[in-house]
Amino acid sequence: MTKGNKPFHNPFGKLKERAREEAERARARPAPPAAPERPPPEPPREMTDDERWAAEVAGARPAPGKDRVATHHGSRASAPAFWHPDLDALRELEALVSGEAPFDIADSDEFIEGRVSGLDPAVVRKLRRGEFSVQGHLDLHGQSRAEAKDEVDRFLRRSREQGKRCVLLVHGRGLHSKDQVPVLKDALRTWLATARFGRHVLAFATARPQDGGAGAVYVLLRRLGR
Repeated sequence: MTKGNKPFHNPFGKLKERAREEAERARARPAPPAAPERPPPEPPREMTDDERWAAEVAGARPAPGKDRVATHHGSRASAPAFWHPDLDALRELEALVSGEAPFDIADSDEFIEGRVSGLDPAVVRKLRRGEFSVQGHLDLHGQSRAEAKDEVDRFLRRSREQGKRCVLLVHGRGLHSKDQVPVLKDALRTWLATARFGRHVLAFATARPQDGGAGAVYVLLRRLGR
């Protein structure tokens, strides 16, 4: 530069100087602390059964009128009792096979007879001939099968408890029944050989004419406790 000339204006030189100063100050500052490392997120917790149920029913409301149990007031007609003449024979056969009725039975159109297996036949012959004194009798005329069955059960049990040995059941000849069939006679032959009645009975046989003949039956009872 010659004497008397103005110095050359250099604005960039100041900028460089300022930038150098800023860089030196930045280097002089302490480094900011490192951010703490975050732990990994925990896995989601499994819901309990109660929490699941609460979530399922959240917001649920009972439907109107559904909090009562409907009742049926209609009457159901009872099925009529079914009976067929062959049923007694089938039931008797089932009882004999199962051992519930260990009776030896003989019958015909005129008489019925039965005895516990092993009982001396002479005892049955005496019963048939009316040699045992009749100590009580039950007349079943006019009764239905169901009525007669319950009445015979009560009568035999009561007679045995009273120590009676021979009683008479009057069942009739069936002359006034439908088709003149002796329904109660056939029923008695089956009943007396089954477990319900057999626990009271040793033997039975159609009565002599003077005691009712074909319309009645002698029953020899077991002694109480046997």
